This record gives sequence, structure tokens and C-alpha cells, in this order.
Amino acid sequence: MSSIRNAISKRAYKERSQPDSRKKFGILEKKKDYDIRAKEYHKKEDTLRRLKEKAANRNPDEFYFGMIRSNTINGVHRPESEANKHTPEELLLMKTQDRGYVLQKILSEKKKVEKLRAVLHSSDNRPSSKHVYFAEDSEEAKEIQSKSSRDGELRTSGSVPSAIMRKMKASYKELEAREKRVEDLERVYAEMALQKELQKKGRKRKLREDEIVSPTGRPVYKWRAERKR
Repeated sequence: MSSIRNAISKRAYKERSQPDSRKKFGILEKKKDYDIRAKEYHKKEDTLRRLKEKAANRNPDEFYFGMIRSNTINGVHRPESEANKHTPEELLLMKTQDRGYVLQKILSEKKKVEKLRAVLHSSDNRPSSKHVYFAEDSEEAKEIQSKSSRDGELRTSGSVPSAIMRKMKASYKELEAREKRVEDLERVYAEMALQKELQKKGRKRKLREDEIVSPTGRPVYKWRAERKR
């Protein structure tokens, strides 16, 4: 019986669409859409109910350190600034560690640049793949030349397949990007070294542009001579 029941074609079920008179209200909500909306609505209700219970059962004598370590700005709790929680010695040590990390990245990038340059140099100086033919007379030479031109065997020494050319262009772009990264890291390292020196004790002043022998666009400081005991 089941085979007979399955053999009979059934009418395809189609969901009712939004009537033309209610098109302005958007797409007609289906049962699955209502289920999702109802679950989200009841979830928000449960969250608000739990928060109200916590507020009602709150102990007025409770104390948290966050109460004195935060400020209320426009009704929102903001933690106090933690900029001065470290001593100058700790800040100097952290900056030294950061400089070591930047220096390590500079050395790593320079090694990658050197390796990439070596690969590109070897590919540019590749040996020639030109074929040499020997003929007994001029007629045989003309025959070999015509046959080679038809088969496309005569290629110039500088001809490179398109796939290799694309890879070489990508490698040159990568080399340029890595060289730019090395320059940026070296500039960051120099700035961090300057900031570390400025944190040291001693009287110093920033030199004017006319006092700098070879200006580079970066600030130059001069420490005043101190008498050593």
C-alpha cells in the first residue's frame, strides 16, 4: 500500500504570501520567524527579571575595590587611568625589552631580504637555452631555419614563460615590501632608542636646525656636561 500511496502525486505546499493590501508592512511573518522572535523576546525578559532580582536582593553594605578605582561619567563606570602604575625603572625595562623585539624583527627581515635577493639574482643570470644547428650547405641551413620558425623552436635568450614572469614580478613586489618594512622598523628602533636616552637623568636640550651639522629631519638632543666626582 505504501508504494501505491507514494506513486500518487501530491500537491506541493506553498506558503501564503503577503496580500497586496498589506505590502507596505513588509514580508509576511512565517511560523519559523515567529519562533525566533518569541525566543529572543523571552530571553530578554528572563535577563531583566534576573537583574531585577539581583538589584532587589543586593546588600547595601557590600564593598568592591572597583567602587573606589572607577569614576562615573555620564552614568557609565570608567576605570581610573593606569598610566602611572609603573615606576620609571619598570617603564625603562619594558622599553628595553620592546627594543630587543624590534631589533630581532629587523634582523629577521634582513635575512629574508638577502635570501630573496639571492634567488632573484640567480634567476636573472640564468644560462641561455639557445639551440645551435650545424648545416652542410646553404640549402640545408634554409631548410632548418624554415622548420624551426614553423615549430617555434627559435627563441631568444631572454624569453621567459609567462608563469615564471608572474612569479618573478610577485617576488620583486615582495622584496620591495620587505625592504620598506626594514626601513620602517629601523626608524621605529631609532625612535625607541631616542626615547630611552631621554628617560635617563641629566640636563639636556633640543638643538635648533642651525646648530645641527647634517640635519636629517629628526630631533637632536645635547646633554650638558656634568662634573664627575
